[in-house]
Amino acid sequence: MDPLNNIFFALSDPTRRAILIRLSKSEATVGELAEPFDMSAPAITKHLKILERAGLILKEKDGQLRRCTLQQAPLKSAVEWLEHYSQFWEESFDQLDGVLNKIVAGKATNKSEKED
Repeated sequence: MDPLNNIFFALSDPTRRAILIRLSKSEATVGELAEPFDMSAPAITKHLKILERAGLILKEKDGQLRRCTLQQAPLKSAVEWLEHYSQFWEESFDQLDGVLNKIVAGKATNKSEKED
């Protein structure tokens, strides 16, 4: 599967986004990440596996604990992809704005000609 597909799939779920927000502050154990959610341990594990498969987190064993850290590189590639389309839409809106301004200016000219 395409890495961007994995990233956007991982980001599509609010629980996974909340986990990433938490990890943006500092690393955390799986237990710490699970605390705010009213869901089973297997459900949290499934979310973490999806994030890990997308490369958004790194999970390392530390004795009995599993520590998770945020990995920023995949997020950067997603942002770059979005920025490309942001530029496209900005250019499209600028063109639309130009067309609308011409229409408004034309109506103003027609109105002033009728008043004369």
